Amino acid sequence: MKTISKNVLLAAFALTLSAAPALADDVKAGDLVISQAWSRATPGGAKVAGGYLVIENKGTAPDKLVSVSADIAGKVEIHEMAMDNGVMKMRPLDAGLVVDPGKTVKLAPGGYHLMLQELKGPFKQGDKVPVTLQFEKAGKVAVSLDVQGVGAQAPGDAGHSGHMDMKKMPDHSGMKMK
Repeated sequence: MKTISKNVLLAAFALTLSAAPALADDVKAGDLVISQAWSRATPGGAKVAGGYLVIENKGTAPDKLVSVSADIAGKVEIHEMAMDNGVMKMRPLDAGLVVDPGKTVKLAPGGYHLMLQELKGPFKQGDKVPVTLQFEKAGKVAVSLDVQGVGAQAPGDAGHSGHMDMKKMPDHSGMKMK
């Protein structure tokens, strides 16, 4: 009897883990830790998308994100959005983005971000979009952007605007509950 109950508990635990929302795993590269990699779903026909992530430098020397590539995009740039005399401006960081030692740089909506251009297909909620980050010291680092809802503001955000949208709720119709 003990074996049967252990197997049932293990199966229930595995089912619980598989039902949890998946978020990007932390990726370690040299002294860097890349986490919370995500993007938003794109509307049909969109040719651009933003990519967001957090880069922590646990080392004693700076490193620099110098370029980014992705098979789903014809071009990827590192961008900065900033206020200039009351006007929000976006510009590519052609010289890259420095991550100082002991510091964390957050790429998020309204600030630093990846600009994926000339998209070859849509980003759908639940997808994982592989991108390759090129750092000056840490080298090439493969990460996957977890695609959230169209209006998402952070990883794990379904893109809700304060009300419950039943079309965005997960489909549990095939699950059997006891």
